[in-house]
Amino acid sequence: MEIEKNNESTDQPKQVEGDNNFTPKSNEQLNAEDPKRKKRRQATPEELSHPLHGVKLKEILERVVERYGWDGMAQKVNIRCFKYNPNMKASIGFLRKTKWAREHVEDVYMDMLEEDQRNGKN
Repeated sequence: MEIEKNNESTDQPKQVEGDNNFTPKSNEQLNAEDPKRKKRRQATPEELSHPLHGVKLKEILERVVERYGWDGMAQKVNIRCFKYNPNMKASIGFLRKTKWAREHVEDVYMDMLEEDQRNGKN
């Protein structure tokens, strides 16, 4: 079975023929095109500057587990999905449903960011 070259996956973005000068539209232009979009609340500067803004729960959990491991997470946040047969899918599912557990993991992530900042890491 031979794979056609047109179906091969690449890590590079697709090039659109004839449109090499793409410029993203501003919020004002997008709002003018779609009047319903104007009603969306824009993020405040405080929200935009918050370290958790725009970071997905999966990314937070991946970074924290990468740093501390599952055993370390079980010590920091006492929940079963970190202690017994831990995996990413089950943990994310539990954290999405359980606000207090998600807040604990977010606190561990924030502490990790503060520690990195004190140590001069980005």
